[in-house]
Amino acid sequence: MKKYQHYYHQPKPKWVKHKVIRLKALMPQAGCRTIAHTFNRLHEHKGMTVSKSYVNTVIRNHQFAIQTLRRKLKHKRPKAVPHNLIWGIDLTGKFDASGKLHHLLGIVEHQSRSCISLKPLIDKSSITLLECIIVAIKRYGKPKMIRTDNEVIFTSKLFRFGLWVLGIKHQQTEIASPWQNGKAERFFGTLKQKLNQWEVPSFEALNHSLHLFGFWYNHVRPHDYLDGATPAEVWTNKKANPYKAQYFEAWDGLLNGYYLPP
Repeated sequence: MKKYQHYYHQPKPKWVKHKVIRLKALMPQAGCRTIAHTFNRLHEHKGMTVSKSYVNTVIRNHQFAIQTLRRKLKHKRPKAVPHNLIWGIDLTGKFDASGKLHHLLGIVEHQSRSCISLKPLIDKSSITLLECIIVAIKRYGKPKMIRTDNEVIFTSKLFRFGLWVLGIKHQQTEIASPWQNGKAERFFGTLKQKLNQWEVPSFEALNHSLHLFGFWYNHVRPHDYLDGATPAEVWTNKKANPYKAQYFEAWDGLLNGYYLPP
């Protein structure tokens, strides 16, 4: 307590209160002691520290400001990054009507959240995965980085060598840290929520269904983190034209909405 006593009894600049409010908005589960320690680590070099008691007072008196800022930060539009800086890649699976498991590859471009590729794989091998990436590169251009988790197919020597030959940097998330590939994870979360309700009879039918999903995801479904725009609109940097709106429906109504062509 002695460490903070001098500062605690002096009036603090307004920015101190604002920084404490921001820290609590960013770290809602953190207690007053943790907030105080974090503040001091960040600002002690400026000659300013706070006590646990000061943090408690600020938090108790500014609950509304903290919640308002937390909502604002949660819905803040992500910082713009260049096209094709990072592709997030992941795999999931879908059983067809006969009980056969099909592995699905999804590629998401980070800047626009566009689904670059979504298809069932003929087999789960590194060479098949690299072939899909090359096809996507021919159509959309080459990313600087590809981000994956630590599944065996992504850590194989062949896959890593293939990315090296293509001149693409491979970023791997830490073990048991799916949020580090969050854009691909969120895409698959949306896909699985719909796919779990949809039955497909075969590989060919699944391929066609995924094509429809990709169109819906890129061109029809407004994206929260894109301020209500679609990934296709951000990718092309073209505004939608409401006068050309066309109603879209697929998967027996599981996918629906309005397609607004540019």
